[in-house]
Amino acid sequence: MEKKKLRVMSLFAGCGGMDLGFLLAEHPEFAYELAWANDFDKWACESYKKNFKHNIVCGDIWEVDFDKTPKVDIIVGGFPCQDFSILRGEKRPGYNSKRGLLYTRFVEAVANKLPLFFVAENVKGLLTANNGWAIQKIKQDFEKVDHVGYNVQYKLINFADYGVPQRRERVIIVGVRNDLGLNFVFPKPTHKNCHISASEALKGVEKVKLNNENINTQDSTIEKLKQIPPGGNYKNLPGYENKNWMSLIYKRLHPNEPSPTIVANGGGGTWGYHYSEPRPLTNRERARIQTFPDDFEFFGSISEVRKQLGNAVPPLGIKPIAEQLLKTINKEAELNKFL
Repeated sequence: MEKKKLRVMSLFAGCGGMDLGFLLAEHPEFAYELAWANDFDKWACESYKKNFKHNIVCGDIWEVDFDKTPKVDIIVGGFPCQDFSILRGEKRPGYNSKRGLLYTRFVEAVANKLPLFFVAENVKGLLTANNGWAIQKIKQDFEKVDHVGYNVQYKLINFADYGVPQRRERVIIVGVRNDLGLNFVFPKPTHKNCHISASEALKGVEKVKLNNENINTQDSTIEKLKQIPPGGNYKNLPGYENKNWMSLIYKRLHPNEPSPTIVANGGGGTWGYHYSEPRPLTNRERARIQTFPDDFEFFGSISEVRKQLGNAVPPLGIKPIAEQLLKTINKEAELNKFL
């Protein structure tokens, strides 16, 4: 029996981590198909076009006319999170910036297409941005969309609890259109007490050719790494104990634990470092930790690919959310009147 397809619009798609997670979702009656996608980053768009069977509109989302986009059943996306991120304890603008307001384009897309569901992803810092006001404002804006409104829930999840070999905490926001009468419940963790380790994730990665170039590393960095044990960071270096840097500086993976969060950019010491060799992770190793398949090819310089991976949603982390949405739909007949 051919499955009923739910058409997906992807905003702030990046290289397509969230999109891939939805395509991988398994259900006996329903499946997802990509209908339209957008991102601003040139190299992320190139990676997306290479790995998916449809095009991506590469350009500024402020210039998108949603009236000219196709009808869809679900909208997904991770609106840019840098202004909500928590780094070194510094105060960031959050909602009070143009980047922070990019979520309003997501709201406008929902108001225009009135999808059955939407799923948004953002950083943990969203919960405390603007003293907790930002997340409530975002939730209210989605709840009041058009004349139907949405039942909106959000939850902080650690993707390591869902089978991603990485401690990556993210806020997931799910909206269900009120007139559907459906109640979404976040799925229970699948790996709460059995996290996948970095060594498990990287097994055999040296045999993969794509995006597996070693990064040129200064001798001084190599000498620092030799003094840091697996799972350690800059605080293990003599004379660095009292520096107030973020814990990712010179962070080495531990072979028996999930990786720390893979980040998109940063200065020296933020690349993430191998547990048994004194070197930065290759981008293919990062891709493994982010649960991208080995045949997923990334385009751009090493730094550009690093950015794509750090900004991506882990496909296997978002997959349980995508599947839970399908489980929320009890019978196809109940949904036919809305599709």
